[in-house]
Amino acid sequence: MGINLNRIIDQVAKEKGIARDTLIEALIAALVSAARKKYGNRVELEAQYSEDTGEVEVFLFKDVVEKVEDATTEIDLGTARRELDPEAEVGDQLGVKMDTETFGRIAAQTAKQVIIQKVKDAERENIYAEYKDRKGDVVTGMVQRFEKRNLVVNLGRAEAVLPAPEQIPRETYRQGDRIRAVILDVRRTQKDPQIILSRANPLFLVKLFEQEVPEIAEGIVRLMCAAREPGQRAKIGVRSTDSDVDPVGACVGMKGSRVQAVVQELRGEKIDIIPWNDDPAHFVVNALQPAEISKVIIDQEVGTMEVIVADDQLSLAIGKRGQNVRLAAKLTGWKIDVRSESKEEKITGESFERLMAIDAMDEDTASILFDNGYRTPEDVAKSTLAELTSFVGITEEKATLLIRGALRYLANPPEEAVEGEAEKAVESVQSEAEEREPTKVDQGTLPAAEAVAQSASSSVGV
Repeated sequence: MGINLNRIIDQVAKEKGIARDTLIEALIAALVSAARKKYGNRVELEAQYSEDTGEVEVFLFKDVVEKVEDATTEIDLGTARRELDPEAEVGDQLGVKMDTETFGRIAAQTAKQVIIQKVKDAERENIYAEYKDRKGDVVTGMVQRFEKRNLVVNLGRAEAVLPAPEQIPRETYRQGDRIRAVILDVRRTQKDPQIILSRANPLFLVKLFEQEVPEIAEGIVRLMCAAREPGQRAKIGVRSTDSDVDPVGACVGMKGSRVQAVVQELRGEKIDIIPWNDDPAHFVVNALQPAEISKVIIDQEVGTMEVIVADDQLSLAIGKRGQNVRLAAKLTGWKIDVRSESKEEKITGESFERLMAIDAMDEDTASILFDNGYRTPEDVAKSTLAELTSFVGITEEKATLLIRGALRYLANPPEEAVEGEAEKAVESVQSEAEEREPTKVDQGTLPAAEAVAQSASSSVGV
């Protein structure tokens, strides 16, 4: 080519951040492509880069023959010995160095396109390699353009996308505005790598606190969980590994400076900082602050908590449009049902009365069952001996009598029982009893309720 490419290659490699070998490979591929554009695919070509001359040398291999019929692929013996190899013989294949300047305009254009594409591919791979391990990092960029409702953000060497669902509601930006966000994902695509940003994800809140609170970065304070309704309110759970460090105070900072820095970045989003507790009930109580909680009833099996509050605390616990209890549920991972004391007293009174209506039930036993989540005679009827005898004070004999008494209650409920409720309960209990042990009683000879009672009695060993 007549031009020393060493300096050009070094300059492009530095500016684009591309490996020198990658650029040389691109040049070689480009010139081979250009040669094929001129001579076609029937010829055998080879190219190499000379560091000494800074030139890509392209060789066209020709067969040594006595008489040349195709000058493109053949060379006569005399010319071969004179110009290439004095010891050449007919049948040998020799490489003839080509003058790349003779490739022509079209071939040169093809070479240029190959080089551009190779450079783009290398840049793309470099960007992916740089960002693929940076998920969770907070980055700062500039709003470059708008694509529908998405923002395209210039991060310097790469472009990122802030999708509409990952934006904080009611935030507005103009072209050229600076913006901070967390890298949510990095994906390979046919075009450039797609870097997905987020300002709405709870991870962004977590990372902002990590930047603002040195104790979190040092590991003294741990941010255990976070929940957000972007642009409105958020809750974070924090704990300290040092008894001398108050985790809430560390996150708030002197005169609220640390938390205010996060609030300003989130455009005024209110943030509740909750002290973590390993006991789920205590943590839920903390998470529902500023409401004062009277009682918490836990159902471990279904992952729910019934939270009882004073009547004047109900609206505070639930929050505006249910926001406080909704965020608390997200933060703790529990399904939370908030009720006022007056409503609870009504429900509790009715439930306790129905438990007391079971034959063989006494007040102490009813209290034990009620405290462990039993609310209706149906709950008792569906229980097994093993479940009931696991409670202190309930013997096997007592448990058997309670189950039979609950079944009789369901078969013959008091007149004040809700119409249809007992019938449904009997069907439910009958179904479960049959699943535990198929009944051997001829139910066609007994009233329905007695058949259920006998079936259940056989299953509990009566």
